[in-house]
Amino acid sequence: MSEHSSWISVGKRGDLVPGAGVGARVGQQQIAIFWLEESPEQLYATANLCPFAGVNIIARGIVGDIGGEPVVASPLHKEHFSLLDGRCFEHPEVSLPIWQARLQGDDLQVREPEIMQLLVS
Repeated sequence: MSEHSSWISVGKRGDLVPGAGVGARVGQQQIAIFWLEESPEQLYATANLCPFAGVNIIARGIVGDIGGEPVVASPLHKEHFSLLDGRCFEHPEVSLPIWQARLQGDDLQVREPEIMQLLVS
């Protein structure tokens, strides 16, 4: 991460749903944030836009794991995306941008992917 990227508050701890995703907006972008209590990192965030359907639905996907790796399945076409690096299991050439997510006290915060920072600079 570049030193210029900063954390953005997008909600509160109470907005999260254990084992599921919630949507948030950062500027003109929609993101999906997943709270997996049993996972070591617990919070994961991706773009909410499904690259196959072209609509913002990833937050409504079903969360699970493939080989111990946390994934979300797109609710329309059922493609599985890694919550660790965004890659699609069925189509490895396609991936979702991954955001960093954290709880800072009660504040839910995200930080844009490095590539987004470079495009805006």
